[in-house]
Amino acid sequence: MKTAVETQIFPSRKETPKTLIFAKTDSHADDIINILREVYGQGNAFCKKVTYKAKEDPDSILSSFRNDYNPRIAVTVDMIATGTDVKPLEVLLFMRDVRSKGYYEQMKGRGVRSLGFDDLKRVSNSADSAKTRFVLIDAVGVEKSLKTESRPLEKNPGVALKDLLQGIAIGHRDDDTVLSLANRLVRLSKQLDDKAQTRIEKVSGGIPVSELAKRLISAINPDKIIEAALATAKAQGITRTEDSLTEDEISAARAQRVAAACEPFDKPELREQIESARREREQLIDHLNLDQVTFSGYSEQAEAQAQKTIQTFTDYINQHKQEIEALSFFYQQPYQRRALTFEMIDELHDALSRPPLMLTTERLWSAYARVQSSQVKGANSKRQLTDLIALLRFAIGLDAELKPFSEQVDKRFQEWIFRHNAQRTTAFSAEQTEWLRMIKDHIASSCSISRDDFDYAEFADKGGLQKVWSVFGKQLDELMTEMNKELVA
Repeated sequence: MKTAVETQIFPSRKETPKTLIFAKTDSHADDIINILREVYGQGNAFCKKVTYKAKEDPDSILSSFRNDYNPRIAVTVDMIATGTDVKPLEVLLFMRDVRSKGYYEQMKGRGVRSLGFDDLKRVSNSADSAKTRFVLIDAVGVEKSLKTESRPLEKNPGVALKDLLQGIAIGHRDDDTVLSLANRLVRLSKQLDDKAQTRIEKVSGGIPVSELAKRLISAINPDKIIEAALATAKAQGITRTEDSLTEDEISAARAQRVAAACEPFDKPELREQIESARREREQLIDHLNLDQVTFSGYSEQAEAQAQKTIQTFTDYINQHKQEIEALSFFYQQPYQRRALTFEMIDELHDALSRPPLMLTTERLWSAYARVQSSQVKGANSKRQLTDLIALLRFAIGLDAELKPFSEQVDKRFQEWIFRHNAQRTTAFSAEQTEWLRMIKDHIASSCSISRDDFDYAEFADKGGLQKVWSVFGKQLDELMTEMNKELVA
């Protein structure tokens, strides 16, 4: 390759054109790197391995390969095979075969990106024109080997995601089912927010949705199946080549790979979380049947629905009071001695507001306002997440009135500070009182306060932790602990 490039292909170049070499495995890539450094004799920076197992950060190596003079040659297995643009590439060397026609076309596509003269000269100093071509060097007969046709991922568009998940779980592992599920998961992963992603990872053993899809696709990749079959034969002391592998050996390798990729879906909890996340993101818009007002006035049905909503909420908190931290805070006495955090309330709100319950704070407040209007205050005010605390206390029977959490905190704060001033020889100073009110407001919106919270803007603008410490001294931690208990419980 070195001789051909320097004397025949790019004879006018003073430096090696940007070159990408496709290796079969990570260890194969290491062998190629060692030979390159021996043959070219231009140091470690000249050629680099760009794989997921590389010791150096692959993203930074890839960036340098794309934008800097060095490295001149990169060796990869599949990291740069698809979806990555390295426009200065002028030479592709295949030292591995590829069985998938579509995958091979994508690999060749790394060389077809055009590049202007100035941009090419920036990384290849002796270039005398824009990039007008790239050269493919076939060292293993990749151009002539038999390849399978690429197929669309979605083979069963009419089958619901829930049914695909169930089918995989009960053993339907054919290529069409596996690819269809992978396609749905790829699409879903692009739609999910961080909370939904986290919920799924929690039950999948830390595997993101996109990775679950990637494993399914990789499991039935013909090249990977052949590699696995050869590795199994070698481990058993059997000498095999790609051409001498038996159908049974290939089928066994495929079954083993697919079983490993499908194993997470054996968990009913994971299947339910994925289906729940899909329902949350699904939106049906009816353009044909426009809504019309059929009746305006008092609705007995609306009141019955409100009562049903309240009953669903009551049943849920009774059934899950031992499992969800925010509920056990109020159910397990003495609740005053325990800490209620924003994360606990957020977790409960997330569980209530998702399908099939759909019990948002707004919906619950409206239901109570319709059924028990004389006991509900602030029905028209904007709801905060912490208002769920007020709903819980009212549903459990700790409060006789349902009113916004911020109003409850205000009232408790007045009682607490009055009690403190009465007990102290000197009352809180004006500056201390101002800081205490700011702390109270933070608790009203976040359930609690800690030292870290003084980095938030409302505190930082006033001097942050350093300032509040100078105002209260060692008394600060004691006051925060006391306010967390008194204002929330």
